[in-house]
Amino acid sequence: MRKMGKQNCFFFLLISCNFMGVSGYPNGLVTESCSSMTPIHGGANAQTSAAPFSVTASKATYSPGDQITVTLQAKSGTFQGFFLQARQIGGGAALGSFTITDSTNTQGLNCNGANSAVSQKSKSAKSLIQATWNAPSSGTGNIEFSATFVRVYETFWKQVKSSPITSNILVPATFAPIKLPGPPLSSNPSSSLVLISSTGCGINKTCFSNPAGCDAATNADCYFMSSASPQGVSDGIQFEISGKSNGYVSIGFSDDTEMGNDDIYICGQDVNGNIQVQHAFSTGRLTPTIKPLENVNNISTSFNNGVIKCSFITRNSISTQQRAADTSYYIFIANGPTNGGAIQYHPSRPFITEDKVNLLGSQLASGNANTPTIIKTHGALMLIAWMTTGSIGMISARYFKQISKGIQILGKDIWFQAHVFLMLLTVAATVTAFVLAFVSVRGWSGGAHPVIGCIVMVLALIQPLIAIFRCAPDSKRRIVFNLVHAINALVIKVLAVTSIFLGLQLLDNSPNQWLLKVMGGFVGWEFLIYLILDFNLCLKKEELYENVVKIPPEPVVLLIYILGNLMFLIALLVGIGQT
Repeated sequence: MRKMGKQNCFFFLLISCNFMGVSGYPNGLVTESCSSMTPIHGGANAQTSAAPFSVTASKATYSPGDQITVTLQAKSGTFQGFFLQARQIGGGAALGSFTITDSTNTQGLNCNGANSAVSQKSKSAKSLIQATWNAPSSGTGNIEFSATFVRVYETFWKQVKSSPITSNILVPATFAPIKLPGPPLSSNPSSSLVLISSTGCGINKTCFSNPAGCDAATNADCYFMSSASPQGVSDGIQFEISGKSNGYVSIGFSDDTEMGNDDIYICGQDVNGNIQVQHAFSTGRLTPTIKPLENVNNISTSFNNGVIKCSFITRNSISTQQRAADTSYYIFIANGPTNGGAIQYHPSRPFITEDKVNLLGSQLASGNANTPTIIKTHGALMLIAWMTTGSIGMISARYFKQISKGIQILGKDIWFQAHVFLMLLTVAATVTAFVLAFVSVRGWSGGAHPVIGCIVMVLALIQPLIAIFRCAPDSKRRIVFNLVHAINALVIKVLAVTSIFLGLQLLDNSPNQWLLKVMGGFVGWEFLIYLILDFNLCLKKEELYENVVKIPPEPVVLLIYILGNLMFLIALLVGIGQT
């Protein structure tokens, strides 16, 4: 390799990019920045002033297969690097291909097909660059040319755009954005309102929504998708997606009601906050793999008042692991956050149709986000283990050791036998719940819940081992066992309760998430009982019973606690059953 001087090394960081932006390859091989077109230059930000460059096209309209000459020109000075794409207005993927007319200064890149983008070939100063864009044979709707210009390392302008280029192919009316009067709703170039409604559902298009039968045109809380044969087009499927989200809304097509091996279309925010359509495929519970959009066009997007809307036509075959192409699938609607343009794990279970749906039919599909029975059982067992049997077992060891001393069953004090029995039940329920979760998911799901759950599982298995190898009661090291055993129990309890809260958050799709509130009351009730019993224990140690109002004895407090515990437990179990 040729040695580079200090200046060249700095320039090396200039033009290349990854998903987060353009990094700096003087040779212009910047395919990693196909999505964002944004340089990452040691914290340098894009210039906010008017760009001293222009992007112009030789035509104002185009038809499929047409050629358009695109000119990048400096109004003043020069530029060293550039990155050029054609994109559908409001879209985020490169369209068409370029014919390189100046092989000395330009080269083609594969962003969404061969030569779908153009960049510089060297860092030499330039004032004018031209390339010929070839329109796709199927047409892609109205487009614009977008370029990033780099004058020097820390000075660059991103996404400098040409005037819109109008497609000569008529776009179906239901996909046309409606411009609202007055000032724009946001700086997002896709912030025009996309008209999506339930009109035609069950008549000439298939629809799936939650709440059932809601209309995305009038209900901001409506999660909605529709599919139909495109108007005036011989093939393909026309999709509409709408839902409230701070990151993305997606639809998936599956052979079953479990996530994994599904064909997915994502309507979500890119790194700049613009709404884009992406095509993906999921494998197990891992983050879906983004695929090229290929035959997707007539894209319209909007993001207004927290509601994301997308509409588009795809001619891609829908494929799953079992079938290469079909039109009948279970449909999923999911939503969640994005981070740097990448979708994150959705915090709640997706809405799923009850039966397979014909995408080219005229069905009114029904379904919801019901939790599988095996996951409900998992949640119920963890709840019983750490809010009932585990809690009573801990209370019996902490507060009943002295008052039941000498009362024995099978040669051991009754408090000890109760403690051992209840804690073994707790560990057994935890192990069973742990296995059920992995059997259901068949892999690793995202978020903190499974991580904390695994820690609880490990510590729960360690706890009885610590007890088996405990010192004799009169040993000098007994205090070490007591301390380790107590601290481990406390850590397990705190982590288990945290994991239960996170699990209920995943299960509860109700607007006010009442399961979390009941769980909060459950924890408060247990904390109150601990305070009462600790206060009672303190009075006994200080021999102050004669000078204060006597607290009810421990058995009465325990009975009251168990009654309250069962009330909270039953309420939560019923709630889990309804999810």
